[in-house]
Amino acid sequence: MTTTLITGANKGLGFETARRLISAGHTVYVGSRDAERGRRAAERLGARLVLLDVTDDASVDAAAKTIEAGGGLDVLVNNAGIEGRVRDGGVVGAADLTADVMRHTFEANVFGVVRVTHALLPLLQRSAAPVVVNVSSGLASMARVAAPGTPVHAYPGVAYPASKTAVNMITVQYAKAFPNMRINAVEPGFTKTDLNGNTGIQTVEQGAEIIVRMAQVGPDGPTGGYFDAEGTLPW
Repeated sequence: MTTTLITGANKGLGFETARRLISAGHTVYVGSRDAERGRRAAERLGARLVLLDVTDDASVDAAAKTIEAGGGLDVLVNNAGIEGRVRDGGVVGAADLTADVMRHTFEANVFGVVRVTHALLPLLQRSAAPVVVNVSSGLASMARVAAPGTPVHAYPGVAYPASKTAVNMITVQYAKAFPNMRINAVEPGFTKTDLNGNTGIQTVEQGAEIIVRMAQVGPDGPTGGYFDAEGTLPW
């Protein structure tokens, strides 16, 4: 039996990923900051609920203890994240960017990934086939963001792309440090979720495809990579 934790799994991409992995035979922990929303999601899915705020050390440590008591962990999907503070309905561009905006975004998107991964590494290392999937973004690709005439190039925000580029670097360095694990970053695509006010151009079913695929890679699968549903992405 494969046991999987998905952070931020009470809705959106995390919920759909949980649904698909449960269908594939995984035992899934739904990580949720909100107890009631998490309980409802877990009941709908047939999953286990674990209260988990990725920005809080005590919450993450308690979740790790719960998962250990439940038998261990094979797959970690670092899905929880935020787009960053918005102003007048739009993202904060370079002219209005402050250290506080960056700090707020990095706390969830970067430090949260490190906090959760660090707490669960001992459990993952006991697994016969440990896997980590870090949900990144196409906006993390410096090559794409720097290419004029593309939708990614046109995105004005700073904090969110920077945070996801940091996630990509974290992914590579963890993958090198733990060659027995499969650790990859994925780009789900611009998906309709609460993160972007449901302005995305694809469904959660489409967005979850690459997350689900990489959550199921075997010991001979790729590691230290950055992928979308079509293949490898440029850094």
